[in-house]
Amino acid sequence: MEATQYPAHWEADVVLSDGGTAHVRPIRPADADRLRSFYSRLSDESIYFRFFGPRPRLSDREITWFTNVDYVDRVALIATIGTEMVAVIRYDRIEPGEAEVAFLVEDAHQGRGVASVLLEHLAATARERGISRFVADVLPANQKMMAVLKQVGYTAQSRFADGVVRMTLDLAPTDTAQEVTTSREHRAESRSIERLLSPGSVAVVGAGREPGGVGQTVLRNLLGADFTGPVYPVHREARAVAGVRAYPSVTAIDGEVDLAVLAVPADGVIDVVKECAEKGVRGLIVVSSGFGETGPEGRDRQDELVRIARAYGLRVVGPNCLGIANTDPAVRLNATLAATVPGRGRVGFFSQSGALGTALLQRVAQRGMGISSFVSAGNRADVSGNDLLQYWEEDPQTDVILLYLESLGNPRKFARLARRISRRKPIVVVKSGGTTQGVPIGHAAPVLRLPDSVLSSLFEQAGVIRVDDLIQQFDVAQLLAYQPLPAGPRVGLVSNSDALALLAVDACVSVGLEPEPPVNLGARAGAAEFGTALASLIPDVDAVIAIYMPPIPGGAAEVAAELLRVSQDCGKPVLATFEGQIGMPRELRVGAAPEKGSIPSYAAPEEAVRALAHVVRHARWLERPAGAREQIEGVDTAAARRLVAARLDEVPAEIDASELLACYGLTVWPAEVVDSPEEAVAAAERLGRPVVLKAADPEAAKRAGTVRLGLSGADGVRGAFADLTRQLGPGAALAVQRMVPQPAVPTVIRVLEDPGFGAVVSFGLGEVTARLLRDEAYRLAPLTRQDAAALVRSPRAAPLLFGEYGYPPVAVEALEDLLIRLGQLAEDLPEVVRIDLDPVLVGKSEVIVLGARAVLSSPRRPRPDGGPRRLG
Repeated sequence: MEATQYPAHWEADVVLSDGGTAHVRPIRPADADRLRSFYSRLSDESIYFRFFGPRPRLSDREITWFTNVDYVDRVALIATIGTEMVAVIRYDRIEPGEAEVAFLVEDAHQGRGVASVLLEHLAATARERGISRFVADVLPANQKMMAVLKQVGYTAQSRFADGVVRMTLDLAPTDTAQEVTTSREHRAESRSIERLLSPGSVAVVGAGREPGGVGQTVLRNLLGADFTGPVYPVHREARAVAGVRAYPSVTAIDGEVDLAVLAVPADGVIDVVKECAEKGVRGLIVVSSGFGETGPEGRDRQDELVRIARAYGLRVVGPNCLGIANTDPAVRLNATLAATVPGRGRVGFFSQSGALGTALLQRVAQRGMGISSFVSAGNRADVSGNDLLQYWEEDPQTDVILLYLESLGNPRKFARLARRISRRKPIVVVKSGGTTQGVPIGHAAPVLRLPDSVLSSLFEQAGVIRVDDLIQQFDVAQLLAYQPLPAGPRVGLVSNSDALALLAVDACVSVGLEPEPPVNLGARAGAAEFGTALASLIPDVDAVIAIYMPPIPGGAAEVAAELLRVSQDCGKPVLATFEGQIGMPRELRVGAAPEKGSIPSYAAPEEAVRALAHVVRHARWLERPAGAREQIEGVDTAAARRLVAARLDEVPAEIDASELLACYGLTVWPAEVVDSPEEAVAAAERLGRPVVLKAADPEAAKRAGTVRLGLSGADGVRGAFADLTRQLGPGAALAVQRMVPQPAVPTVIRVLEDPGFGAVVSFGLGEVTARLLRDEAYRLAPLTRQDAAALVRSPRAAPLLFGEYGYPPVAVEALEDLLIRLGQLAEDLPEVVRIDLDPVLVGKSEVIVLGARAVLSSPRRPRPDGGPRRLG
């Protein structure tokens, strides 16, 4: 087969198992010298295992053969770090659907997961080229290669003959292979962030002698936090900065450097990155501005920064960021521009805004809440919130995750990670830009096309607690960090103020909580009265709010001590409005710094109630089973793909929705477009009376009076045809369809393929009022049984499906099954960018799809979270 064009979409930056990065790409003829250099660094053992014998050097003919491939029957991928090749993997097709695979990893880079990630990428390219099996001949002593082939998660078989083990891998994607990929991704990305947050040494490049300069500010903050490792100022001329010996360059430093903070002008950053790579630095924090936020030229500079850093194995925080902090006593890292960093706490905090980050850290410190670690990503050109989620999931010092997001770089991956992590640690998000869904200038992130209401639904599906503002975020975080989750919505109120208690009751009702009658103790109540009341309330409620606002100061310490004593180990959350204080008052803390059991305080009872309501909803979400991907019977994915492939040359275009849906076990009731009264009568005979005559054009159908129901006789059909023709005008398309024989609730189901999130399924009722109010709910495809159930129950008009307001109960399980099948179709076929099922009638015993439309778009790259592991 002739060589095809260089497949640039196979290129990817990847994170290795130790947290470093590498670049994966197809081999090119220009890599001949790079291959020779790579081969010269291999050990005799590695060469022997690859070629089954000694081979001191590769001949020119072999070099040409290995570097000139057709990207179809012969494919080779290489991994590079810097300018050097460190690994190569290749396949050669030996028969239809089968190829032989082999790989080599430089000895110095073995054990870093290079082979595993290359095998994932080569398997994806092979499937793209119609190859379904890999075979590999391996010497029995080559245990490393056999382990890589066995542990990738594909179905593997092996047999021994003639001194060689022949291994066969079935490349069909499996749940096991996906789990292996996800697990490796998690470990690698978590490790890459750990290396940033727990460095053994830090260099500050651009640490000048002028007070108030950016570099000197970071340096002084590092020293002021008493960082546990050496700190190296880098300045071209100064001998010392802030009393610490300075070095003229990173490479001149006489010790190892794990982390470098770059505070040099933007046009000098790239040169410093190369110095850091030469020195062996593991990570970079670029606080310098002058990148993507300044316009196209700055964005090009930002892209080049990330490309070079990743190529040399470094992760980058920023540019244009505030920095990072870690309050672990073993590290004590404050590599930020903020002089105030909160004390030790149980909350991990990610902020994209540098300027806002300073204020946020001050707010957290004022509350006495504490953090475990903090990252300000700035333009988030590389390190993102997704990376921090992977790290905080395993970090034993972090119980709650806070995210302030201005953009989402990979929304689909975020949803996947959040859904898993939320079951272990709550995630509280403030997402700005809700009215515009825009992306700040400079951010390496796509513009979201979905309305903000859709984003809220998808956060809900993933168990993410979305709050309106930063004050609410901290309010919720302090409750989650130090108190147990509530088992239900029942709230007990104990107060020394009737007015504040009534405000709390009203607030509870407005957010769906169930307040018990408040216990009003009177203005003069002291510690004993509060303790007795609290003890009596706790057994019969799920949470308690204590309101202590004495008219005359005095006795607060005793009341606080009694609240702590009674609430300890009760297993239910207790929160307070304690003298109007905000955060974690010293009187209500367990230990000098807040520890589990400390009671959070709020300025007003309404704020305490709002925080509790968010936590109650999260606890309910945790009670639902996580759900698993459904094994659906009666699905012919191959036939559906053939239908789509046959039309891709004509896109954008519509496809026969009835035929496509049938591949997934879904039936669309036939409708016939007619041009005359007699054609309408004949269609009615074929379809079976009674029939419906309606406008065939979906837009015309939105007008009132464009449907005629219950037509049984020929004269009735003719009369309806004439009537609709007069109303819609000559030439209007009309359609005949059999009438549903039972009462049914009309619904509307749609699928939209979003570039960031992938396939999104929406559901709403078809009543006019519901449509006008956009009473819809959304979930990411594919849908679990639990997702489908939540989707059906989320619209405000959902009670109409369950026998309320005079409507009969309908076949909800059948509706959920339809949603699951449609979600699977959307997941399998990203080329189907839109599906409209309108209307879908849900009756007592069945679900009937009366109208269906499907639209295709051009073939696209895999979804953002699809395919093998890659950064970005």
